[in-house]
Amino acid sequence: MNTERYNLLLADDDDDDCLFFKEALDETSINAALSIVHDGVQLMDYLKTNSSNNFPDVLFLDLNMPRKNGIECLAEIKADEKLKNLPVIIFSTSLDSEIVNNLYKNGASYYIRKPGDFSKLKKVIEIALTTASENNFRQPERAHFILQP
Repeated sequence: MNTERYNLLLADDDDDDCLFFKEALDETSINAALSIVHDGVQLMDYLKTNSSNNFPDVLFLDLNMPRKNGIECLAEIKADEKLKNLPVIIFSTSLDSEIVNNLYKNGASYYIRKPGDFSKLKKVIEIALTTASENNFRQPERAHFILQP
């Protein structure tokens, strides 16, 4: 993984959330390039067709998307031999404990509840990438799965 510059992919159907994420990322100290897809079908096409030099280091994945939701995408990613090691950080407005537990069991790296506050969003993006990088993007113990600003 390139620790100098992250190649990030955001999968989210909400244009405002995408812009909010991009602006927050731009204001962090993290050196990153951001690509965005707007639904699960676009996401899976992107992952299967991008070359290794343009492949994301980390995927920020929204759960509630049209055509194919985040839960379906996570299952497909983890079942694919070429994609299964991609770190997936769930980035969603919901915080249903049963869903969070299933995401953990299905191999998501971390879970972030989307903050509505810009400064909290900047902080949680930095926390996510710093914590995940320090942990070599391996899934943490369940108690450390949910990241908060």
